[in-house]
Amino acid sequence: MQKSLTLILNGESRHFDAPVTVAGLLANLGLETRKVAVERNEEIVPRSTYTVTSLADGDSLEIVYFIGGG
Repeated sequence: MQKSLTLILNGESRHFDAPVTVAGLLANLGLETRKVAVERNEEIVPRSTYTVTSLADGDSLEIVYFIGGG
């Protein structure tokens, strides 16, 4: 049986299959890791740790997606 967890993503409660890392979450959302910044529970997650940073039920994340242009 697949476990699920609830994350607060940019202020919205969302459900995901567990376990999941920051990199896995971004892939699930269709976001490129090099174009986003992630804050987990009010702390910036270094991009170099996305693949090893596991998320837990109830974590609060803010994800900012960078868009280029002029």
